[in-house]
Amino acid sequence: MKRSPIKKVLILVSILAIPGFLFFYILPHFAKNRYKSLPIFGKKTVASTFHSVKGKKIPDTIYHQVPDFKLINQHHDTISWKSLENKIVVFNLFYSGAGSQQTNKYIKQLSDSYEQKPLVKFLSLSVDPADKSKLTDIAKGFKAKEGKWDFLAGDTLQTYPLIKEGLLLDVLEDDSKEKPSFIFGNKILLIDNLHRIRGIYDADNAEANARLEDEIKVLIAEYLRNVKDGR
Repeated sequence: MKRSPIKKVLILVSILAIPGFLFFYILPHFAKNRYKSLPIFGKKTVASTFHSVKGKKIPDTIYHQVPDFKLINQHHDTISWKSLENKIVVFNLFYSGAGSQQTNKYIKQLSDSYEQKPLVKFLSLSVDPADKSKLTDIAKGFKAKEGKWDFLAGDTLQTYPLIKEGLLLDVLEDDSKEKPSFIFGNKILLIDNLHRIRGIYDADNAEANARLEDEIKVLIAEYLRNVKDGR
């Protein structure tokens, strides 16, 4: 049996409409979920407040945040969360007396690649309080870009609680010898604009470094999406 011209037209219109439906309704839905949200490290507690999702009350979650700090950088400026407002921060520890500065060499390459992206900042905190007087020379040695990569140091009474309780890393000073040495977690941290730790990476692992580079981009996308949505 032959189909009528009207039926043929309706079938053709339906076929042509399907790609449009996919483009305007289905694809945007998947585009919003294209990036898997990064984890949030540290202790989580349930708040007494709620938010609604499709009419259902969901308890809010309070996530671990790196506490505020005030440390002097290589330019003798005070660096704190206020000076890093709405920034994504890549954070690592170092010790100038260590033989290898491989982590800072990697941070140098990474920070240079983000020179034109003001949203991302880099902080390198020394575990040795004696480095306070050496920060300018250390930064010059790595040709750190002003405003992009800050070297920090401070008294252990200030920096060690920040490292252990805030950054969730280990640090230990061995002063049993004439020249003290330091044992610390050789990690790189990715911290979002709300001061939450979103990634912890082994600094001397190439695969972990590659993951860090990918997840910086994911966090940038998350930040821009939240800004667009007014969050």
